[in-house]
Amino acid sequence: MDEMRVRAAEPGDAGAVLAFWQEAAEGVSVSDDLDGVRLLIRRDPEALLLAERGGEVVGTVIAGFDGWRCHLYRLAVAPWARRQGVATALLAAAERRFAELGGRRVDAMVLDSNGLGRRAWSARGYGRQTDWARWVKPLKR
Repeated sequence: MDEMRVRAAEPGDAGAVLAFWQEAAEGVSVSDDLDGVRLLIRRDPEALLLAERGGEVVGTVIAGFDGWRCHLYRLAVAPWARRQGVATALLAAAERRFAELGGRRVDAMVLDSNGLGRRAWSARGYGRQTDWARWVKPLKR
């Protein structure tokens, strides 16, 4: 098996990331298009982390830091690569990034219906915060 490496996405990776999310991610985000992924990479070039084996994307996580809080989104692992340390490597890279930036606490967006995801997050020391709810409003483009 090829060695896995984690790296920051580049603008040319946007199409491959979208195709990967179609296969491996739960749910669809309002930003799941080429413009959205490219904007993320342009805005924060180190935020979208890719795990690769043999040049193929096997996992992703978005590690966003706004100067106040650390946020994790779109942790996804290829179905055939699960339980092989991909999520662990991605989260370790994200947490290192946050520590280097001065982050103090990390939150993760996890769909309530994603039992597999909830188990993965829990196994890595994350716990559900029950006293907060996420409120959203889509912006018109």
